[in-house]
Amino acid sequence: MQAHMRGDLVIGIDSSTTATKAIAWDRRGRAVAEGRAAIPLSNPRPGWFEQKAEDWTKALTASLRQLARKIDMTRVAALAISNQRESFAQFDRNDRALRPGTLWLDERAPAEARELAAKIGAERIRAISGKPSDVTPCISRCAWFARHMPGLWKKTAMTAEVHGVLTHFLTGHWHTSTASADPMGLIDMARYDWSDELIAAVGLTRDQLPKLFRPGDAMGEVTAAAAKATGLKPGTPVIAGGGDGQCAGTGTNIFVKGRAYVNIGTACVSGSAGSRYAHAQAFRTLTTVAEDGYIYETCLRTGTFLINWTVETLFNAKGSPALFKTLEAEAAAAPVGANGIVVMPHWSGSMTPFWDSTTRGVIAGLSASHRRGDVYRAVLEGIALEQAMMTNLAAAASQPIDHYVAIGGGAKSDLLCQILADASGRAVKRLATVEASSLGAAVAAAKGAGWFKSIPQAAAAMAGKPVRTFRPSAKSQRRYQELLAIYTDLYPAIRDWNARLDAFAAKDRA
Repeated sequence: MQAHMRGDLVIGIDSSTTATKAIAWDRRGRAVAEGRAAIPLSNPRPGWFEQKAEDWTKALTASLRQLARKIDMTRVAALAISNQRESFAQFDRNDRALRPGTLWLDERAPAEARELAAKIGAERIRAISGKPSDVTPCISRCAWFARHMPGLWKKTAMTAEVHGVLTHFLTGHWHTSTASADPMGLIDMARYDWSDELIAAVGLTRDQLPKLFRPGDAMGEVTAAAAKATGLKPGTPVIAGGGDGQCAGTGTNIFVKGRAYVNIGTACVSGSAGSRYAHAQAFRTLTTVAEDGYIYETCLRTGTFLINWTVETLFNAKGSPALFKTLEAEAAAAPVGANGIVVMPHWSGSMTPFWDSTTRGVIAGLSASHRRGDVYRAVLEGIALEQAMMTNLAAAASQPIDHYVAIGGGAKSDLLCQILADASGRAVKRLATVEASSLGAAVAAAKGAGWFKSIPQAAAAMAGKPVRTFRPSAKSQRRYQELLAIYTDLYPAIRDWNARLDAFAAKDRA
């Protein structure tokens, strides 16, 4: 009973694109109980992706109420939030949403991204924000709203990302974490503060943006109204968390020297942490879910998405554990290089390092003698080669990386982990942690609750330990070094051709 009174659990809330999960964790990083609720997604026009801010708070409420049926909420010492990044909504003076929020998937603002680059300078934008002039950071969509919906923009009293919206619901304050706000592309990364230059460029002021807190700091307490809605105890501390990618890094203890996490999910996201503010074409720079520091992050939009697409579209099959086991066996029987097939996995364009929305996927080298296992291996190799190339470029511009810790659905594949180790020349350590983003938020909450002196100390105690290590094979690594040189030349060779093809196809999309 005394332990419960002190609070022996923390909650990591993971508000992703499709669902919100509220997971209670103990001091050793063990998940105790979970609540989950879906979030509907709208695609009202081609390239537009939206969600209602109300649905973000509804999913938060539902997931916490589920959790409250499984644990005594008086045991909760603190909570923190992990959130989908680059998704935001606008609110009026009465804190009512003016329209649905726009998501990181949204592609409505390429013209505005180009115009901001011309107006401010692409390198200037990157130097301040750590981000490219691209459709993904919120700054481009802010410029779009200022141009296409000026009436709404004038009524906007608050522009907040998901973390800020959920924190306001819980505490009544428009507060957020720097590690949640910085993906918006409006933060001066060297100062951990809003950039007056960038927010002015899209017609915003500081009064229209949430107050910033560093991860691990208390932003407020759960109000009586929020407690009634969620089942939380009134007064429960709400601690600053961060974006889901940065939280995943903290949940894998990214602070170990030489470590990069790689989350092989629908997308393949990887990053390493350092104390130096660096920015480069090879990666986007984010603030860590820690007291200070940065993550140098790479992103391939098509990770397990491409694997599933291959099975369903090319093989005309439904993915099942038995089928994937068979495909892995067939692919393992093929040699390095898949008997001469190379896949460039740009099915959804390229983020890092090319930032090219017109590039598309390639399957090169097909012949009548190839079999299903060759194609499947080439897909796995394409993901691994792209990741190896991105890691090499990012490491050269930031800091050395000597091993990965792997999470996500794709990390369950022994073959993919081994291919990544061989292609990159780096050990791949598979973690047992399933919900790394929620755990990373819980680590921040644990520091905020006073369990640990710092977030890195909390991560060392709570993050999952490797359950298996895949080390590079010297023979395979030599072959992959040859193949990586060939692969690296593929994108530059067809870049202009791909752009011409995209322009041709755009006529049918108009």
